[in-house]
Amino acid sequence: MSRYIPIIGLEVHAQLLTKTKIFCSCEVDFGGEQNTRCCPVCTGLPGTLPVLNKQVVKYGVKAALALNCGVGQYTKIDRKNYFYPDLPKAYQISQFDLPVVKSGKIKIETEDGEKYIRIHHAHIEEDAGKLIHDNIENTSLADYNRCGVPLLEIVSEPDMSSAEEARAYLEKIAGLLQYAGVSLCRMEEGSLRADVNVSIKRPDATKLGTKVEIKNLNSLKAIVRAIDYEIERQTKILDAGDVVIQETRKFNDNRGITQSMRSKENAHDYRYFKEPDVIPVIISDEDIAEIKQQCQY
Repeated sequence: MSRYIPIIGLEVHAQLLTKTKIFCSCEVDFGGEQNTRCCPVCTGLPGTLPVLNKQVVKYGVKAALALNCGVGQYTKIDRKNYFYPDLPKAYQISQFDLPVVKSGKIKIETEDGEKYIRIHHAHIEEDAGKLIHDNIENTSLADYNRCGVPLLEIVSEPDMSSAEEARAYLEKIAGLLQYAGVSLCRMEEGSLRADVNVSIKRPDATKLGTKVEIKNLNSLKAIVRAIDYEIERQTKILDAGDVVIQETRKFNDNRGITQSMRSKENAHDYRYFKEPDVIPVIISDEDIAEIKQQCQY
């Protein structure tokens, strides 16, 4: 028996397949010249107001049905406050306590047979921009084309215990979203990304270990390598009698290691509050029935 049991959860970000962004009329497309598909609304200039794209909510409901989750029939939009150069208005419009997709579970195949992975919830939100780092010139450039692109963030419970289970879960999520027609899930284009939460605990422990988050993994291979490395890193720390620090790390694909980025934020650090410029959305039973009729699953 292994000295430690890995505890793994995923936060999957899937770009929704709309023609325009979540709060403005800028087109959603991959590639192209930098900073040519952004406007005062999606870059958060003073005096602008967001208008919620109805298709984003519909795709959220379709995703809930595909993922065997409940639908949040009273759902609201919130502000998640943090400062980073790829977020020009210094807050992200997201959802906190009343998401459009409620809890559920999906089945994956493992070496030991079938296993159910619980989904805590999924919420709609806007994407941030993209930073391009030039190590030769020692500069960073910002491309805001991706600002405001609609995302569905799917948050699992910590039910996975190996990198291969995480891989199977992500493949199942991608397949269901593609089948439902709500996302292309092309990891090579960034329309599917994942943050991975990893901790380890002794078999007889009653509490979970300290969680470390690894951000923005954009390939199945990187996810497997990052998880395996992080399990090994945390094992060495505990074996040495030290304590694992709760933090956010990034994966260095060239070196195959994770590296510290910052201390881990909690919900209160983001100072969530209701987005004052977007009214709550009520999804009726009739709305759900109409969307369900359009689905083949």
